[in-house]
Amino acid sequence: MEQVAAGWQFVQDQILGIKWLEALIGKGLEALGVDLTTRWGGSLHFFCYDVLKITILLCTLIFLVSYLQSYFPPERSRRILGRFHGIWANLLSALLGTVTPFCSCSSIPLFMGFTSAGLPIGVTFSFLISSPMVDLGSLVLLMSIFGAKVAVLYVVVGLLIAVAGGTLLEKLRMDRYVEDFVRQATVLEEEGHSPTQRERLGYAKGQMIATFRKVFPYVLLGVGVGAVIHNWLPKHWIEVVLGDGNPLGVVLATLVGVPMYADIFGTIPIAEALLSKGAQLGTVLSFMMAVTTLSLPSLILLRKVVKPRLLAAFLIVCTVGIIVVGYLFNLFQSVIL
Repeated sequence: MEQVAAGWQFVQDQILGIKWLEALIGKGLEALGVDLTTRWGGSLHFFCYDVLKITILLCTLIFLVSYLQSYFPPERSRRILGRFHGIWANLLSALLGTVTPFCSCSSIPLFMGFTSAGLPIGVTFSFLISSPMVDLGSLVLLMSIFGAKVAVLYVVVGLLIAVAGGTLLEKLRMDRYVEDFVRQATVLEEEGHSPTQRERLGYAKGQMIATFRKVFPYVLLGVGVGAVIHNWLPKHWIEVVLGDGNPLGVVLATLVGVPMYADIFGTIPIAEALLSKGAQLGTVLSFMMAVTTLSLPSLILLRKVVKPRLLAAFLIVCTVGIIVVGYLFNLFQSVIL
């Protein structure tokens, strides 16, 4: 059993966490005369390591997930979802969201396609919540930083929020608040072409490049903010605002995260730095969920396809779910970590 634990620790540290790269970059910077014990040196080390680590994981994971996604084009996904009903349809829709490496804005066109195809509103919103909040790439990246237990729990609670949120919106009969032009849109049928392996690999490569170009600026920004938090902000500041001494830390982190726009790859470095400075786990995860799911640009875009009452219901359901999950993580933090 000890050998299994040691083997998994090696996988988590050296393969997923790429700790060997951290040591290599540190030696390289020291060879250039950088003192890693200073704030500037520590910030530079944090920035270089996290940017390279996230870039390697991001490109690898997006390529693999996009290749998998090539087997599930929108029309095929719609047909699969159409075979299920009730909470099982919501769960399947949320799971489908995990294999779509999109940010919240990119998920909305697929949401429109599923809605125009006649899928229930709860099913489409379970997908819309899950797609930016949880994906296979985030699972691996979270494991590399927070460990397997936190990563798996994050994915599970993300799926629960997606299923519960979609189910609640459907129970409230919110489908009448979708804009008419979405319901009346024409759905193109799949032509029956089965891509070759070369085409699938080409598609995965194209998705990887396109996603990397779109996401990389936010990775740089997120890592930059993380480096500042990690090496410049006093630890007691973070503990006072986001630590266990502030009962409103989860609410504050969620509300701060809503106006921001990034995906999970850009928020993880910030979360990593906040946690190392004494922020509670649930507070940090609530911030990540709010940024990825409820960004202001995505809410503006979503308003174009749903009416204000449905948009408000979506915002309230997601915000309350994220806050509840944050407090639960904080409550059981000692067990989880």
